[in-house]
Amino acid sequence: MYDVNSFPYQFFSYQPRRLHGGYRIIIKPNNPKVSEKYLSELPGARWDKRMAAWHVADNRTFRQLFRLKQEYITLGITKSVHEINRPALKDFVDFLELRVYSHHTIRTYVNEFVQLLTILKSVSVDRLDAVRLKSYFLYCLQTLKLSENTLHSRINAVKCYVEQVRLKPEIFLEIPRPKKPETLPQTISIEEIKRLLTLTTNLKHNTMLKVCYGMGLRVSEIVAIRIVDINSNTMRVFINRAKGKKDRYVNLPETLLDQLHIYFKTYQPKIYLFEGQYGGQYSIRSAQKVFEQAMQRAKINIDTGIHGLRHSFATHLLEQGTDIRFIKSLLGHNDIRTTLRYTHVTNITLQNITSPLDRL
Repeated sequence: MYDVNSFPYQFFSYQPRRLHGGYRIIIKPNNPKVSEKYLSELPGARWDKRMAAWHVADNRTFRQLFRLKQEYITLGITKSVHEINRPALKDFVDFLELRVYSHHTIRTYVNEFVQLLTILKSVSVDRLDAVRLKSYFLYCLQTLKLSENTLHSRINAVKCYVEQVRLKPEIFLEIPRPKKPETLPQTISIEEIKRLLTLTTNLKHNTMLKVCYGMGLRVSEIVAIRIVDINSNTMRVFINRAKGKKDRYVNLPETLLDQLHIYFKTYQPKIYLFEGQYGGQYSIRSAQKVFEQAMQRAKINIDTGIHGLRHSFATHLLEQGTDIRFIKSLLGHNDIRTTLRYTHVTNITLQNITSPLDRL
C-alpha cells in the first residue's frame, strides 16, 4: 500500500477519456523498468488488452494521486470538435467554472454540449435558431432513441449555453420539453435493512451504510463528511455545501456513536470520515459498490442503488408519524412536493384511512 506522497506518478503517462460509457484515466508506463504492480494494485484498476494499458476511474482521488489537473476539454474532445466551434466550447467551460458548478455537472454539461458540436461539424453553433435546435432534439429522440432523462440533460446543457453564455433566452421559448416519467422511489423494508447491515461485517462498510440510512444522506454527502463536521455533544452532523451548494444539519443517531468511536480508533481518518486507500475522499463509485455487494449478500432483489437507503430513511420516518416538514428539512429538499413523493410508497395508504362515518 502506498499513499499520495509515495506513488511514483512521474514514471507513467496518463490520458483521461471516455471509455465503456464512463470517465476513465488510461495509464501507461514511461519506463519499462518500473514494475506494473503499482497499477494492478490500484483500486478498481482494469487491464485493456486492446490498448495494452491499465485504466482507473477518473475521480478526484486518482487525479490527486497522479498529480493531474482537472481538464474538461481533453485531447479527444478537441479532435472531435471542429475548430470553428472550439472557442464556443471554451467559453462554455469558462462560464461553468466561474459559476463554480460542481465537477460532475461541468463534466456532464460539457459531454452533452460536445455531442451537438460533433454533429454540427463546420457549422457554427452560434448560428442555430429555434427551428434547427428543435430539429436536433427530435433527432436525439427519434433516431438516437435517447431516454427522457438523457434528453433533459442534453437540453439543459445546450439551454445553459444559449441562454447564459450567448444571452439568447428567446430561442428556447419555442422549444418544448419532453415530460419526465413520474417514477416512485424504490425503498427497502426495515427487516431487509436489518439483514443487510447484519451481514455487512466489515467495520468501515457497515459504518458507511449506517451513516447513509441513519441520516438519509446522498452518496456524495457521505464521502464529503469531514471529521470536524461531526459534533457528538449536540448529536448533529454538518452537511457542507450539499446539492445546490446548500448547508444543513442532520441528526446523529445515538446508536451509531459507540461504533463511530471504534471506527475512529481502527481507521484513524485524517480529514474525511471515510477516506480512500491513498487518503482523500472515499470515491463515490466505491461507496456504491459497498452497497451493491451488501445487497447481494442479503439477497435483496430490488432495483435500487445506494440512494435507496435515503429513500428508505424518508419513508420509514413518515411511517413513524414524523411531520413531513421535518423530513423535508433533514433531506435538504427545496420543494415540499419532492418530499411528498414518499407519501405514495408508505404503508400508510388510503385504504387504511377510516371514514368519519365509521366513527359515529
